[in-house]
Amino acid sequence: MLKNRISFVVGALLASGLCLADDAKVAPKGAAPAAAAAPAAPGANVNIATVNGVAYPLDLFRMFFMERLQETQAQNDPAFQQQAFNEFMTMVVAAQEAQKRKLQDAPDVTAAIEVQRLKVLSNAALAAMAQDLKVTDDELKKAYEDVKKNAARTEFKARHILLKDEAAAKKVIKDLEKGADFGELAKKNSEVSTAKTDGGALDWFDANSMPKPFADAVAKMKAGTNSKEPVQTQFGWHVINLQETRTGEPPSFEDAKQQLTALVQRQKLAVEVNKLREGAKVDLNEEVVKVTKTDAAAPPAKPDAAPATPAKKDDKK
Repeated sequence: MLKNRISFVVGALLASGLCLADDAKVAPKGAAPAAAAAPAAPGANVNIATVNGVAYPLDLFRMFFMERLQETQAQNDPAFQQQAFNEFMTMVVAAQEAQKRKLQDAPDVTAAIEVQRLKVLSNAALAAMAQDLKVTDDELKKAYEDVKKNAARTEFKARHILLKDEAAAKKVIKDLEKGADFGELAKKNSEVSTAKTDGGALDWFDANSMPKPFADAVAKMKAGTNSKEPVQTQFGWHVINLQETRTGEPPSFEDAKQQLTALVQRQKLAVEVNKLREGAKVDLNEEVVKVTKTDAAAPPAKPDAAPATPAKKDDKK
């Protein structure tokens, strides 16, 4: 009866808006989840439980719950709420046992706690700094032009037959030269199980999404032809049929605006962090840290590369 009541109470608290699954999906990595900033209900300083005389605030459980939701990418449903609550209670009693054993004074535990403290403070600072950074339309337009340059790439539509050894691949190539149907050979010979139904078909891809030997071979082929020699990758030996090529185009400026804003913001944040590094007074213990001219100063952080963009329309060749 008590277990059912606990499950109901946890579910009610989470359903009241204290923990939102959608917030977990959109919250930036390392930032405090939006749910943690929501007003507590039904009043301030609410405890979720008292264990062995120690009270544990609802806000603490909310933070734990949101982290677990992000880590597992689970659905915010009653089953997960109960699971998270059980994990939280296990963590609490185990932590209390650690304190009884005075493990918090152990050097490795003290160091681990300090690392976590620094991570939380660092992430909070970066999130606050990012909020202070304003992105202008000119900066977005410049970033968009960079994205367009990087997005101009050739994409391929192909089929392949994966074989265990080179000899088997050469035999398939000879059969193709004699007029055999590629799809039928794929169904009969390919090591890929789905080839029995799709004839070895692959989705549209660019060179960066395939093993280099495979991508290099396809780039040299003409549409409608088969590879003349077997292509070896870490997966085995491939015989390739190139069906079509197209030129990928970036999305419109408006469609990409949200991603561009995040990109420019990350770039500007990297500059601000470098300023903090350069302005910090650092006294190194040279008995521990070997200092050379090369590594005495950290190199400037490189701006994030423009993200790859999906093709918007086909330009068949």
